[in-house]
Parts: sequence; C-alpha cells; structure tokens
Amino acid sequence: MCRKYLTSLLLIMAACCIIPAKTYSQDVPKELYKSDGIPDSLKEDANSVVRYDREDVEVRGPGKAILKYHTIVTILNEKGDNEAEITLPYNKKFTTVSSFEMIIYDAGGVQLKKYHKSDMYDHAAQDNELLVSDDRIMSIGHTVANYPETVEMIYELDENSLINIDDWDIQGEDQSVQNGSYHLSVSSDAGFRYFNKNTTVKPQKTTAGNVDSYSWQVSNLKAIKMEDGAKPWRVLPKVEFAMNKFEFYGYPGDFSSWQSFGKWQQMLNADVSNLSPQRIAEIQQMTAGLKTDKEKAKFLYEYVQQNMRYVAIKLGIGGLKPFPAAFVDQKKYGDCKALSNYMVSLLKAVNIPAYYAIVNAGENEEPLEPSFPYDISDHIIVCIPFKNDTTWLECTSTTQPFGKLGPFTENRNALVITEDGGKLMNTPKSIAEDNQFNSEVHIALDADGGAKAQVKILSTGEYRYDYIELCEAKEDKQKSYLLEDLGMKQPSVFDIKSGADKDGVKELDLNLEYDRLYDIAAGDKQFYHPNILALWDNTVPILEKRKTDYYFDFPRIKTCVTTIDLPTGFEVETLPANQQLKFTYGNYEVKYSYDAAKNQVTSTAKFNLTNQVIPAAKYTEMQQYMDAVAKAQNKKLVIRKKA
Repeated sequence: MCRKYLTSLLLIMAACCIIPAKTYSQDVPKELYKSDGIPDSLKEDANSVVRYDREDVEVRGPGKAILKYHTIVTILNEKGDNEAEITLPYNKKFTTVSSFEMIIYDAGGVQLKKYHKSDMYDHAAQDNELLVSDDRIMSIGHTVANYPETVEMIYELDENSLINIDDWDIQGEDQSVQNGSYHLSVSSDAGFRYFNKNTTVKPQKTTAGNVDSYSWQVSNLKAIKMEDGAKPWRVLPKVEFAMNKFEFYGYPGDFSSWQSFGKWQQMLNADVSNLSPQRIAEIQQMTAGLKTDKEKAKFLYEYVQQNMRYVAIKLGIGGLKPFPAAFVDQKKYGDCKALSNYMVSLLKAVNIPAYYAIVNAGENEEPLEPSFPYDISDHIIVCIPFKNDTTWLECTSTTQPFGKLGPFTENRNALVITEDGGKLMNTPKSIAEDNQFNSEVHIALDADGGAKAQVKILSTGEYRYDYIELCEAKEDKQKSYLLEDLGMKQPSVFDIKSGADKDGVKELDLNLEYDRLYDIAAGDKQFYHPNILALWDNTVPILEKRKTDYYFDFPRIKTCVTTIDLPTGFEVETLPANQQLKFTYGNYEVKYSYDAAKNQVTSTAKFNLTNQVIPAAKYTEMQQYMDAVAKAQNKKLVIRKKA
C-alpha cells in the first residue's frame, strides 16, 4: 500500500533535507568536546545536547549548491543514540558526498574512534515496496558504549539538482542547543527567501558585489519536551530556505509562486497524459451506459482499483515525473504519480475535467504554507471539480471508497495542477460518522463464571481500513492487536472470522470462550465488567497548563450493544447506573437494563469524538472527560445466586 511505502520514502526525504551534521573543520573550543562543560540547564529534559552546529551553504546558481556541515553532539542517554547515526542519499549524476568524517569522544573529550567515508555502507535507495530507483544511500552508525559520549561529524555535499535550497532544523525533540549557526551565500538576484517556523531568530545580512550573505545564530536553547499528542511541526523551531529560480534534474523552473511551480509540474506531465485513440474509444464504450459524470468517475475509479496495483518507482527527474498513462494501462501498475496521472487521463477520455494534485501526506501532517512557496509534498492524489461537489480520489488504495481520502491526506491544502498552473485547495475533513466502529456482543455465562461470547463488528472509514489490513495478517498478530485495541481479557478460545466487505462496511466476527470471565467472586456473588469491549480506554496526564493542541488520528463514533445471559439460578444484585458524559468535542453515553423474565442484562454504549484536534485551551476539559469515561467503563455488574 502507498502509506507503507511513503513511511520509507519520508525517512529517505528527511535524511536528504534534515541532516544533523556540518561541513569543514573550524577552530572549536576544546571544552565543547568535554561533557562536564554542559550547563545544567541544558541537561534538563534532554537526551542529547548540540555543543556546536555550523552549516555553510554556498548557492552557485539555480539548482547548484555546496553544503558544508560540522556538528558536535553529546549523547546523554540511550534515547539520543540516533545522533550517532546518519544517512546521506545521493545520486551519481546530481548529488555527491564529497567528504565525510565521524569522530567519537568519551566524556573527557578523548578520541575513541574515527570513521571515514570509506567506512559507510553504500547501497541502493530501495525497500520492499520500491521496485526501482536510481538514487543511492550512504549510511553509518556507531554503537554508544558509555554515556555521555560525544559525536562529531564533518562532511560536504555537492548538489547539482535542487528545488529548495535546504532548511535549518535548529533543534530536535528532547534536545538542547549550546551553539548553533547557519550561514548562506547567494546571488542578490536569485530571489532568495526564508521562512521562520516556531522561532523568531533573525539573520545578519551583508552584501559584497552581487552576493548576499546571511548568518543565523542561536545559543543556550533548553530542550523542548514534546507534550503527549502534540505534533513536532507545530512546536520545533526551523527556518526554511528557497529561491525563486531552481533547476531540478536539468529542468529549470520558477518557484516564485504556487502558480508558477504548478506550471513547471504541468510541463513535466504534458507528454505523459495521453492514451491511444483506440483505448479512448474503449473507455467511452465502458461508460456509455452511465448517466452522470459522477457515475462515470466512480466506475473508472473502481476500475483502477480492481485492475491496477501500486508499485513504487523512483526514476529519472527525482521521481517527480509520472510514468505515461499508456504505460500504466499496459503494465497494470504504477506509483502514486503514475496511477493519479492515469486516473486523470481516464477521466479526460470521457470529457470529465480532473487534476493531478500534490499533497503532504501523513496523519495530521503539516500543510503547505500559502505565503511561502516551498516544496514539502510527497504524495499525489486526484481532484475532480464537479460543480458544487469537488471530489478527491486516493488512487493508490484498492479499498478506499470513491470520494473518500481519510487521515492520510485529509484536512489540509493540496497544490492542484490546473490549466493555469498551481492552485492551493483544501482537501475535505472527515466527520465522526465517516469512521464508525459498531459492535454487537452476546455473552452466555455459566454458574462457575465461565462464558461464551459472540462478537460482531461492523466498521467504516479508518476502522474498515484497519480491519481489512488486519485480516491479511498472521493469526497471532490478529489476536494480539484485537486484545490490545479492544481492551479484552485473554480468552481460552479465540476464533476470528473475516466477514463481508460491502458498501464501505467491513464485518469481523469473533467467537470467544472464557474459563473465568468475572473479575472477583465473593461467596455467592460474582463481579463483572458489563462490557467485554472497551469503547475507549485512553486517558491523558494532568497538566497544569497545556501549551500545544492535542491531536487524535481521526474523529469517530464507537458503539456497542452487549447482551448477557445470566446462568440459571442467578439474578442481578447491582446494575451499574446509566451515565451521560460530555465535553466540547465529544460525548459518552451508556444505559443498562435487566429483563428479569429473560434473566438477561443489556447495555448500550456510545462514544463520539467529533474533532481530532483539541485546542490547548480545552485540554483540561478533555482530560477530565477521558478520566470520567474510564471510570464509567470500570463500573461493575454484580450477580448473585438466588436464595
């Protein structure tokens, strides 16, 4: 699936754009290699401390730059071990790792080991889902033996293909910075731009002839401890850099606006969007019996889902130019670019306007900045501008319903490549009703506390996606996932049956047996949780003052109707009280009833989360609500033997 591949791709891209070290050797004070020179204030909440960080970028023209890195980082504990690892993507034609050194020091600043470029592992930039790529990776990692330990990296990259210059990630999560700087020189007429995120740092600027030089500096930045549920892009400081003119894989372009960048992408796509006249006639015949354009679009989308498969391909112009629509039509596979371009071509064949759309993918991922044209996108989807009903398509998924995106690309802006160039448009935001988990449970208790239970789960949206994926996993993984996700006790018999997947609803059936289901038995009484499934068991810590918004993955509705048949000779002593709990972005309700004639207890529970982003100002309200839900679900049903 595309989202799995994109996880790997994002790691590669991150390594390309967010590299933790610097370039040529400087005269660095010796005390920066010794751990006892770290101020106590910089150790607080820190897993690592950046002792010295210098990045030097010399822009020599559109798409051409020399990047020099020199960094010294003291690792305080095992959570900072990633600072002793580095991955440098390169391309033999456009990107060169000119030099590399990594030196390891003990707490006293004594050199322990030195690594060179020749020690790095050089391999193709591929994974299990990346069919082919002409990019390569050089990587190396050092195993930290004792803490603290200091890692120095000095290296240089020669770039001959750039869209963005680079960015300066000032500070990582749980990392403090003792000394950091970024230096950049660029032609005065290059249209150089920079944009601050989560920082107010300003550069010093000097000009000599036709060259502008910028210098940023920071010092003694305390570690940033991320709050639970926060997003790094909303918190961590960075500065992004771009030029209006760029050159990528030999293709010159203009990034002075989103519109101009869209025209560049439009140029790349111009010769790959055509199908043969014969194939166009066949597509028109396939859809001839359908009345509306939307019916035709849905038919063609499902045709792609049923006949094409996703394969990651990264060749040529950095993987930004799609493979031709005719190639996909013949070979029956493609990546997100190729499949989306193919979908646009199919729609074009039946006279339905549709657009290739570039988006930054991932749950609650960072949107594009309207005021600062800058490329952070990594995925392609399709936009169909139906009148009063703009429709978006995820073309890499074989299971996503027509017109539904999901958390991977929803609720953010995308760059839509129109006839007039790029245009930022917002993707839709899902509502709770889109992501439903509805369950029915029937439990038959025996006198000794054992039980048999049948569970039917009907899921939509992200729950449906999860259960489709789960049904393809090995049985052990299925069981461990369900036990944790549903908050169930471990049964003695656990049978899972994958049911139908129809009209956007996936069914899953569980048959469970318990040798003992009750929590406690005392005399002639047995104490039970009246729901064997926990609709919601998340709680969040108490915070005096929340600073950042809290992110859930998606809004949702979860329901469960549970029927419990009591054993012969038993009756209810205590039935939990009905409860109704509310907060600004959700509610929880549970009702209990006892039918003495049937000797049967029924509970009906519903949990609703209406928005996945909870403002910081509402955190305390949410925390108290979540605690109340947990307590409500922990109430006991007490049954006893009849006198």
